[in-house]
Amino acid sequence: MSDMRAYLRAFKVFTGDLPEFDPEAVPATPEALFVEWLYAAVEAGVREPHAMTLSTLGTDGMPAGRVLVLKNIDEEGWQFAVHGESPKGQDLIAHPAAALTFYWSEQARQIRVRGPVRAESAERSAQDFLARPPGSRAEALLGRQSQTLASRDDLELAAKQSRERVDAEPDLVAKEWTLYTLRAETVEFWQGDAERKHTRVKYRRASEGWSRELLWP
Repeated sequence: MSDMRAYLRAFKVFTGDLPEFDPEAVPATPEALFVEWLYAAVEAGVREPHAMTLSTLGTDGMPAGRVLVLKNIDEEGWQFAVHGESPKGQDLIAHPAAALTFYWSEQARQIRVRGPVRAESAERSAQDFLARPPGSRAEALLGRQSQTLASRDDLELAAKQSRERVDAEPDLVAKEWTLYTLRAETVEFWQGDAERKHTRVKYRRASEGWSRELLWP
């Protein structure tokens, strides 16, 4: 452990051919730029580019982060789904605001999104739930996320029983499953540079549309 600092500092970052980012040529909305970057990430072979860190404020006043996937993005906002009785679900009920962070290391790109969230209707949440693979629905129906697990055998048995239930009732929906929409107030696009002259463009929601500004690295 005494050499950990040197070990960590030895890692190479921002290597290879990185994409260009012209801050003068960005679209008027952050959603449009995100879609451009997402398609570029897919073409570049970035794994799971829809994965993001969801950060919330815990009911204990401490921040919490975890990785999940973006479900959709449109003019209404950025959508993701959680189980209402999970820690993140309880966080969002107590403090209906969140931050989303995407990081694509292959391209040295980050996207940071912040804003209030709202729960979508039970109908839209159910549609999202039923679009999940059977195994994912079975896990969500357990409703025990982050609780203490006595043994893996308990998990295997519960998962087996839940999957059998899903197979028998394919339209079954976990009533606590909630689709959320984050209405972005700020969205920052960050392009890394090997010499640390990073390019950062920040969108801010204005009374009409969006304003944009460059930030120092």
